[in-house]
Amino acid sequence: MDLITEKLKRTSQSTKQDRIGKAVSFCALALITLIVVLIFAFVLSKGLATFFQNGVTFKDFFLSNVWNPGSVNPATGRPQVGALPMIAGSLLVTFLAAIVATPFAIGTALFMTEIAQKRGAKIMQPVIELLVGIPSVVYGFIGLNVVVPAIRHFFGGTGFGILAGTIVLFVMILPTVTSMTVDTLKSVPRHYRESALAIGATRWQMIYKVVLRSATPGILTAIVFGMSRAFGEALAVQMVIGNAALMPGSLIEPSSTLTSVLTMGIGNTVLGSLQNNALWTLAMILLLMSLVFNLLIRLIGRKGELK
Repeated sequence: MDLITEKLKRTSQSTKQDRIGKAVSFCALALITLIVVLIFAFVLSKGLATFFQNGVTFKDFFLSNVWNPGSVNPATGRPQVGALPMIAGSLLVTFLAAIVATPFAIGTALFMTEIAQKRGAKIMQPVIELLVGIPSVVYGFIGLNVVVPAIRHFFGGTGFGILAGTIVLFVMILPTVTSMTVDTLKSVPRHYRESALAIGATRWQMIYKVVLRSATPGILTAIVFGMSRAFGEALAVQMVIGNAALMPGSLIEPSSTLTSVLTMGIGNTVLGSLQNNALWTLAMILLLMSLVFNLLIRLIGRKGELK
C-alpha cells in the first residue's frame, strides 16, 4: 500500500513538472512569436509610410535610379527616392560573392571530408573557425587598406566599387558556406561511398556522381544561407563600396547597397520625415529579402527530405 501511494505521489509530481515545463515552453514560444510579429508590423508600418503618407509611387521608388530624398523631380513634382541603384548593388555583390565562394567552399569541404580527412580537418577547421570569429569591421579595414589599393593599381579608378565589396563578402561568407557544406558531406551515408566503390567507380567518380549529388540540397542550403549573410552585411561593405547612390556601370565604379545607405543616413534624418520614411522602406526591403532567403532554405530542405 505504501509503495502504491509513493508511486502515485511521484506520478503527480512528474505530471506537475511536465505541466510547468509545457507552460514555460509555451510562454517562451509565444513571446518569441510576438516579438517577430511586432518587428514585422513596426518595420512594415514605417516602410509603407513612404507610399501612403508621402505620395511616392511604387514605380518611382523601385524603378527610378535617382536617390535624393531632399529634392523634388521638376517633371513629376514627386520626391526623388529611387532605390533601384541600392537594390541592384546589393543583389550584385551578393550573387557575385556567392558565385566566387561556392567552388572554394565545396573544394575545401571535399578536402576535409573525402581527400584528407584527418589532416584536412586538423589544418582547415581552425582556419575556418578563425575566419568566422573575425569582426566585420576588421574585414572592412583589410578591404580598405589592401583590396581597394590593389584594385586601384591593377584596374584603375578609385578602387571602390562592386568588385571590392564582392571580394570582402567572399572572404566573409566562405567559412559559413564551407562549414555547412562539411556538415552536409559528412551526413551522406557511408554505404553510398562503399557501394559506388564496390561497383568499380573511381574515387573521383564516387565523389562527383554519388557524394556531391546526394549532398546537393544541403550545399544549396549553405549557398543560400551565405547569400543571406552577404545581403545583410553593412559595415564591411560600406567601407569598400564607395557609397555612391548611382547605378553600377561597372564593377570598379563606386556604388552603394541597401545596408550602406541605411547605416550612413538613418542617424541624420528627422523621425517621420520623408528621408526617414524612405530609409525605413529600404529596411523593409531588407527584411522581406531575409524572409525570402529563409523560405528558400526551407523549400530546399523540404525537397531534400523528399528526395
